[in-house]
Amino acid sequence: MRLRCAVLDDFQKVATEVADWSPLTDDVEVVSFGTHLDGEDSLAGALADFDIVVTLRERVPFPGSLIARLPRLKLIVASGMRNSVIDYAAAEEHGVTVCGTASSSTPPVELTWALLLGLARGLVAESNALRSGGPWQSTVGADLHGRRLGLLGLGKIGSRVARVGLAFGMHVSAWSQNLTEERADEVGVELAPSREDLLASSDFVSVHLALSDRTRGLLGPAEIALLKPTAYLVNTSRAAIVDQAALLAALREGRIAGAGVDVFDIEPLPADHPMRTAPRLLATPHLGYVSRANYATYYGQAVENIRAFLAGAPVRKLP
Repeated sequence: MRLRCAVLDDFQKVATEVADWSPLTDDVEVVSFGTHLDGEDSLAGALADFDIVVTLRERVPFPGSLIARLPRLKLIVASGMRNSVIDYAAAEEHGVTVCGTASSSTPPVELTWALLLGLARGLVAESNALRSGGPWQSTVGADLHGRRLGLLGLGKIGSRVARVGLAFGMHVSAWSQNLTEERADEVGVELAPSREDLLASSDFVSVHLALSDRTRGLLGPAEIALLKPTAYLVNTSRAAIVDQAALLAALREGRIAGAGVDVFDIEPLPADHPMRTAPRLLATPHLGYVSRANYATYYGQAVENIRAFLAGAPVRKLP
């Protein structure tokens, strides 16, 4: 009897197109879910008859309570090599192998700049006006050249965002709890004296930190209040790093010029979520890692992981 594999959150219905799943045909039936399964009961019911689950990023939590309700589950394949919403101890206890895949940092770097440029030049408002017969020019763009880009985090993604900023002729500074002057010099940016100094002095602030106990709520009401009224905030990292209520209040009250957001406290966003209607907000539905090349890697290596598991020699095991 063939095993059954569930591919979760295949919103674009491309999982079986961007990679070759044919090597699994004889052994595995692949079922793609094009809508998000929300809540443990829904997941437990939908996945009860599956032996393998392929999940994207950290969209679907797999706590021990859910794993215990899936007695047929033998393998979870998660995109990327880090996933904070899978209970690895429970997986091991229930005999479930967890594997990951490679993941490119290029797509989130590019999306960060798409959001930043879209905000700076009012692209959405101007495009909508042009297409609907609205006013011819209603915004005055914010310049990048000569302005200051402040980066919270200077890791793999943050450093690449920094180099693009430098190419635009921006002054780039960075801060994180562990950032050293040597690392800042290596990338060619300034080390901000403090988080507060970076926020108060920057014209654009972009978040590139991993979510942890230290970074959760790192930008709260007091920190957001430090931003210039002409400043823009971009977050393509994790929603919980920025206090969502404080950000919404700043946008509604016009205390910052705007924000670009790709991550949210609830995903997918409910229809009545205030982020859907907030002013001065350019928002995208968590597209950071969504690119054809990245999907080809995710799903291509998912196939490799499943084949290796079936052969009794799992690869790319997590954690």
